[in-house]
Amino acid sequence: MPVTAKLSKLFYERFGDQIANELAEWLNQVGQPYRSELREINEMNFARFDAKLEQRVAQVEAKIDQRVAQLDAKIEQRVARLEATVERRLGEQTRWLFAGWVTMLLAIVGFWGSLLARLK
Repeated sequence: MPVTAKLSKLFYERFGDQIANELAEWLNQVGQPYRSELREINEMNFARFDAKLEQRVAQVEAKIDQRVAQLDAKIEQRVARLEATVERRLGEQTRWLFAGWVTMLLAIVGFWGSLLARLK
């Protein structure tokens, strides 16, 4: 997108159209290398910015991956502890249930025994 130099109306009136047009063309020709140089500088700066951005995004992704791995390890630890607790509690519950059933069975056998003894 070339930028063309424009001169004021007063300049055209004092020096004429031909001189003013030649000066405008000369200014545009002189400005062309600078515009090309500026474009190249902008492209290099953008490339450096893009490289830095990619590097920082990679660093952030690495940190996120590290934190996710840490969280996974913590979750696995806590799940393992929970499983161990549940297994221990179920074992305790099973023992109490067995003791309760044995007590009830002994009471029933005793009751039947006393009932049969009375019937004889």
